[in-house]
Amino acid sequence: MKIQRRQVLKSLGATLFAPALAWPQVAAVPVRIAMIEGLSGGNANGGEAVLRNLAWAVERVNARGGVKLAGGARPLVLTRYDSKGQIEEALSTLRSAIDDGAQFIVQGNSSAVAAALIDAVSKHNEREPQRRVVFLNYSAVDPALTNERCSFWHFRFDAHSDMRMAALMQVLKDDRSVRSAYLIGQDYSFGQSVLREARRQLGVQRPDVHIVGDELHPLLRVKDFAPYAAKIKASGADAVITGNFSNDLTLLVKAAREAGFEGKFYTFYGNALGAPAAIGDAGTGRIVAVADWLPNVPTPQSEAFYQSFRQRFPNPADDYVHMRMHLMIEALAQAIEKAGSTEAVPVVLALEKASVNFHGQRGAMRAADHQFQQSLVVGVMDRQGSPGVKFDVEGSGFGFRVIRQLGPAQAELPTSCKMVRFD
Repeated sequence: MKIQRRQVLKSLGATLFAPALAWPQVAAVPVRIAMIEGLSGGNANGGEAVLRNLAWAVERVNARGGVKLAGGARPLVLTRYDSKGQIEEALSTLRSAIDDGAQFIVQGNSSAVAAALIDAVSKHNEREPQRRVVFLNYSAVDPALTNERCSFWHFRFDAHSDMRMAALMQVLKDDRSVRSAYLIGQDYSFGQSVLREARRQLGVQRPDVHIVGDELHPLLRVKDFAPYAAKIKASGADAVITGNFSNDLTLLVKAAREAGFEGKFYTFYGNALGAPAAIGDAGTGRIVAVADWLPNVPTPQSEAFYQSFRQRFPNPADDYVHMRMHLMIEALAQAIEKAGSTEAVPVVLALEKASVNFHGQRGAMRAADHQFQQSLVVGVMDRQGSPGVKFDVEGSGFGFRVIRQLGPAQAELPTSCKMVRFD
């Protein structure tokens, strides 16, 4: 274990952004945030994209002096731990992060990993109350995580998959070109929940839509989606509904294009990580994506935020920005200052009341289940320069025009959480 831990720490010795993301030197004990994420493996590009967002958000807090506490301002320090997208690796790095002094754990690019971390954090906090940690989740959207598996120590800053599906259905219910749908997803808790909710909501919103395909595939292990694309094409589907992300989305979209599929894709993540470039002109008007925010949200505040991100990360390949990750860091800084402490319980109680407004995007934490409530938007892919598409994605020449906006009250769904509290 000691050898393994030394190897982990050695891998963390060189920060990805030094010196560009060097934080101001503040003579105070830092507040340590551990990012546990897949930085290698099938979703490595997603992990690195998250790291850029979180590092930039931490930079911004430190540029204004850090978090202000009675003993003086303290800087935030973000350290990355590579879970390789695997549960056992994530649990091992969680132990290393806590041993290294982390007080806040952040993760999101796998609901299965998030569920394991919730359980591990709860057990750790019960076993070692003097070293309790808080888990902040920016992307793991299995609804169970803030329903039957909700935890006092866990906060989710992304809309869960049922909320996202409901937003997509606001568009699909009015899309009379769709009369048949093919459901496809990744075979784990998140992918299963997406397909389950798609079936349920289609039955409510569009009972006339015939489901012509419904299947799951291994998570981030399929290298050739041609057989799946052939089935989609043969089914005669007018639309594909999928929660796929990373290579599982990009390769699916590429294969569908090559198979001659001409229907629409209703997606959770079709707006980034290579998908627009993969489908090209064939996606114009046909790739629909739901998000908490899109670069072409038509407000001056949104445009200023996006422009500042592109100035910070000018490489088109780095163009993957998520507003919610910045709201999460802002909410954490706010909670620490209001709690007047970095201790877990006071921060949890302050986070339950967090309300943030960042570049026009507002959000508030719901104390009952620790599910962040915020606006959602739905966009459709179009060529850059088209009306409503000022910005493209990843230098692809294609961006997303906002076609539906839902306020927090419209996006909100009830919870079944019965939380065990520690206050």
